[in-house]
Formats: sequence, C-alpha cells, structure tokens
Amino acid sequence: MNKSFIKFFTDFGPLLIFFVVYYRNDKDLVSAIPPLIIATLVAISITFFLEKKIPYIPLLGAVLVAIFGGLSIFFNNPIFIYLKPTVINLLFAIGLLFGKIVLNKNFLKLFFKNSLYLEEIGWNKLINRWIGFFIFLALINEIIWRTQSEEVWINFKVWGILPITIIFTAFQVPLIQKYKKTDER
Repeated sequence: MNKSFIKFFTDFGPLLIFFVVYYRNDKDLVSAIPPLIIATLVAISITFFLEKKIPYIPLLGAVLVAIFGGLSIFFNNPIFIYLKPTVINLLFAIGLLFGKIVLNKNFLKLFFKNSLYLEEIGWNKLINRWIGFFIFLALINEIIWRTQSEEVWINFKVWGILPITIIFTAFQVPLIQKYKKTDER
C-alpha cells in the first residue's frame, strides 16, 4: 500500500469516521465519539507499526480526543468535545510561545530541522505567524460552537479547518522563499 495513502488515512480517517457515524445516527454527537476515539487509537497504532515511532502531535491529538471525548460521553455533554480544538490549538500556540520566549528555542526550526533551512529572521517571522494562526483557530472554534448549531460546528470541524490550514500554509511559501538559506546549513 502507498505510504502517502496510509498517512492520509491515519491523519483523516478518524475524522471521516466520526462524520459518517454522526450523520448515520441521526446527528447524535455522543454516539459518534466512541468510533472517533477507537479510530484515532487504531490510526496511532498503525503509525507506530509502520514507523516504529509515534509523532508527538498525533499522539497529543489522540490523548486529547480520548480525554475530551470520554468526558463528553461520561457527562453526556458535548461541550468537552467542542472545547478540544480550542485546547489543542492553544496548547500549540503556548508551546511555540513558551519555547520562543522562555527557552529561547524555535520549535518550528527544531521540527523542520532536516527539511527547511531559513535565515533566523525567517524562522522568527514564521513562528510568530504560526502562533497567531493557532490562536485564530482556537478563537474561530469558540465562535462557531458558541453561536452555531452542532451540525454547523461538525461540518466546520471536518470540512473547514483543513482548507483554512492549507490556505494559511500556502501563504507562508513567499516568506519561506524570501528567507531560504542557499547553503542548507
């Protein structure tokens, strides 16, 4: 099987399963959460089986899906699953900001150390943009779940966040090109 297909499946399969189960069960959010948790754990297991490691970001996502999904099921209250995207995006923003300010480390630079080579000013601009983007995603999630129907929130979660992230990432290409190092050190 193609490695990129497996990567796509492990990244987006659980969310697609959640979406399908939600609509097949008369838009019952609580009934869609257990398959989401199981599919997420299966995806993490597949990743580990194939790569002999689990990347930190999908692992953090899986832990938060299990915690917030479990709380939503236990309390029969969807607020916990609504909060998960807010919490994870704020954790990413805080983590990047903490690394930058407190540890004097650019975690993006560490994350992309073997694939992206930028001048320091480029790394600084890029990390600031990503911090802002994660805060934006947290805020937009809060606005949508607090002002829209559950169905609108779910459709936004499944079909809105990925395109927004792809567009944001594409808008970083000029910055990356401008500050790209030519000697790759």
